[in-house]
Amino acid sequence: MSNFLAVDTSSGYLTVAACNGKKQVVKFVADCAMQHSVVLMDEIENALAEAGLTPADCDFFAAVTGPGSFTGIRIGLSCIKGYAVALGKPAVGVTTFDMLSYNVNSGCDYLIAIDALHGNYYVCGYNAEGVCDLPPCCLSTEEIINTARPVYGTGDTDLPLYTRLDPAKCLVPAVLRAEESGGGALSALYVKKSQAEEEREKRIHGL
Repeated sequence: MSNFLAVDTSSGYLTVAACNGKKQVVKFVADCAMQHSVVLMDEIENALAEAGLTPADCDFFAAVTGPGSFTGIRIGLSCIKGYAVALGKPAVGVTTFDMLSYNVNSGCDYLIAIDALHGNYYVCGYNAEGVCDLPPCCLSTEEIINTARPVYGTGDTDLPLYTRLDPAKCLVPAVLRAEESGGGALSALYVKKSQAEEEREKRIHGL
């Protein structure tokens, strides 16, 4: 098995995983909102040390690319890109949708939903075989309910047919799966514009 370092800074939590062959070390901070830049490097250092790795020992690096927190995503991607470029190693991107989907065994079509606030969600749909059949989009609570599909995510929500997954347990299986398939691009997945961009456009157009 490969040696790798992976981070997920896409939400209010923080996950860092360091894998040395079959030895897997996962550091999870449940409430890390607005603190990723402060906490991330210490957690990486601790995870690597516990796994018996240095950055140079890693065969590749990985990061969750979103959607989620605009600032958090950029912090994680910048960190992992820095390691990859400095050490000349490959880097793999895993979307938040795929990270969670790789850990679902539903037996039917389902949705992955990430809270986008104000009653809206970033959503991606998958069929029973785990193949994406609804590209990433932003849906309201009502629109999600109308799909009649079970929903999976990591946060607390009142959505019906909802199952909360533990993000601390999702990162390593998803990265291993991504490694097998060649992985995705290490670039941020933004389903919609940030609030700052939307507010700026409103001002420009006098809305």
